[in-house]
Amino acid sequence: MAMHRVASLADLRRDRGIQVEAGEKTVVLVRHGDEFRAYQAECPHAGAPLADGAVCNGHLICPWHKAEFAISDGHLCEPPALDALTRYPLQVIDDQIHVDDQALSVEHDTRPDDDRCFVIIGAGAAGTAAACALREKGFNGRLLLVDREVAPGYDRTALSKFVLAADMRPDETPPLRDDTFYDENHIERIEGEVMKLDVVNKRLILSDGRRFAYDAVLITTGGEPRALPLIGADLPQVLTLRSRDDAKKILAAAKPGKQALIVGDSFIGLEAASALRKHGVNVTVLAHHEVPFADQLGERIGKALRALHEQNGVLFRTHVDISRFEGEGHGGKKRLETAVLNSGERLPVDLALIGIGVSPSTQFVDGLQLEEDGSLSVDSGMKAGKDVWAAGDIATFPINGRPLRIEHWRLAQQQARIAASNMLGAEKHYSDVPYFWTFHFGKRLDYLGHADEWDDIVYLGEPETFEFLALICKQGAVAAVVGCKREREVALLAERMKQPLFKDEALMLIKQMSEGA
Repeated sequence: MAMHRVASLADLRRDRGIQVEAGEKTVVLVRHGDEFRAYQAECPHAGAPLADGAVCNGHLICPWHKAEFAISDGHLCEPPALDALTRYPLQVIDDQIHVDDQALSVEHDTRPDDDRCFVIIGAGAAGTAAACALREKGFNGRLLLVDREVAPGYDRTALSKFVLAADMRPDETPPLRDDTFYDENHIERIEGEVMKLDVVNKRLILSDGRRFAYDAVLITTGGEPRALPLIGADLPQVLTLRSRDDAKKILAAAKPGKQALIVGDSFIGLEAASALRKHGVNVTVLAHHEVPFADQLGERIGKALRALHEQNGVLFRTHVDISRFEGEGHGGKKRLETAVLNSGERLPVDLALIGIGVSPSTQFVDGLQLEEDGSLSVDSGMKAGKDVWAAGDIATFPINGRPLRIEHWRLAQQQARIAASNMLGAEKHYSDVPYFWTFHFGKRLDYLGHADEWDDIVYLGEPETFEFLALICKQGAVAAVVGCKREREVALLAERMKQPLFKDEALMLIKQMSEGA
């Protein structure tokens, strides 16, 4: 045991941690009431420095992707992290904090035998989070994770942000879990395509004929990119982006000086535009809106983002649509050459990326009524039917009294952890705050909450400079927050907005935090 004097009590604040060195270990110190804790300094998800985050309501919140951990013992409260924090012994002697550089050992409870079989269909963000949560929460029965991909789930958010920019190779896309994790936790990864989920008889049938009976099932199959039902849409260079293989195909066609057409001004579409411009591809976006993301972020932020893209050479075309694609060659050698617009204009194109949203992958579900968009309606505990739960892109769930389907990576994991708890008999309900981030030409925007209508937006800083915080308000309450280079404030609000938050209190919290920076 080697204790190191690392700080004095006066160095610590109640709204954040501080990073210190304990011998060769870097740790973060945080207050827990009148007690103190020392944890690993970096978030186990992506390595963010936790001292740059915030402390609120007994939680330590990561600055980058808003994972949350209990200050009391470091256990995981909110994804996208999948692990608790490593804790280090701490002593206070004469107002000086001393930390041991050897981590506290974690004792795992002996789990009782369980003869039940739980099945998770889909091994992306939500499915993997649910599998981890079930084992974390003590489920000791058989656990099947059905995946149509050979490799374990990986971080799809990196594809449009980093892989297409060639900052990361497709095979470097971070796995959600290492291969050994599944073996060590007795999670059976089953590669196969689901043909039918028989809800009435509680049976899963794969396309190769394999059948599995279950006691509870969680559906986390996500969405399939919508295709364009147009002539020429089957040409090899007309692509969507959902997987590593998709990214490889896009990169193969996206050479410097080539012409790329992006159909749709979705977040993935414009992230891809930013990424492709980085290696000299000429990019045209067929936009459905004069101002991208105005419905989500407001007109001013949307205009700033469009201007950022245009300054970096992206061409926007509105009030036109695609009619068909044309190509030359025969058989497998046929290549995309032209996009014909409904105005009759012909654009030379080497690559077309379709970014017009996704459709829920639920066609195999037998015995549950689907919504008009193909999603499954769930209650606030993610339950879709008897012994059936659903999470992620396929789930329409109640938020702020309205049924909504929100396609966010972290939200899918939040829902999955709630479903996992309830599969084990808990009665948890969604009371979290949706969050996503988007990345354009080196500018990262955080978005908290959900607002499709508002009567006021308060700006702290200027969106045009990409260093700002925007409070999107309705009737004096904060419905959503957009931030750029304001990660600590967004981290604080990610926890605080779980309860109603009025504009004046939000401004006071932000002022207090900035005064102590």
